[in-house]
Amino acid sequence: MSGEVRMVDISEKPVTVRTATASVKVRMSPQTARAIAEGKVPKGDVLACAQVAAYLAIKKTPELIPLCHPIPISGAEVNFDLSPDEGLLRIEVSVRCTAQTGAEMEALTGAAIAALTVYDMCKGIEPGIVIEQLQLERKSGGKSGEWSRG
Repeated sequence: MSGEVRMVDISEKPVTVRTATASVKVRMSPQTARAIAEGKVPKGDVLACAQVAAYLAIKKTPELIPLCHPIPISGAEVNFDLSPDEGLLRIEVSVRCTAQTGAEMEALTGAAIAALTVYDMCKGIEPGIVIEQLQLERKSGGKSGEWSRG
């Protein structure tokens, strides 16, 4: 039947340590990137706010993605690499859990929401900011084991 969806049954899967890392790029003018670096964005500390937003998004992923299982998050990390001269901010989010399913969606959601928070805080300066290349970088754990983009 068309349009049917279901949550996958993971009850038979073993509990293992699982990790996932996702990244996203936020492209802007060098002037906007310098304003972020110098703390001159009118709404405040862009990277601190984006970091908190990523952590909140990680924890709320099953509420946002309809068929995503809730998992016990045991750790998360949000890192920024800001290149003001290039007008580029790279955000990387890593999530760790011990569960029956992986943390890919949590890492991707955290990265996406961090990028959207950067946009929200900077849109008054530059409404043409571009969010691009949201992707899983690597994952480990479970039946499929290790996977890496690189």
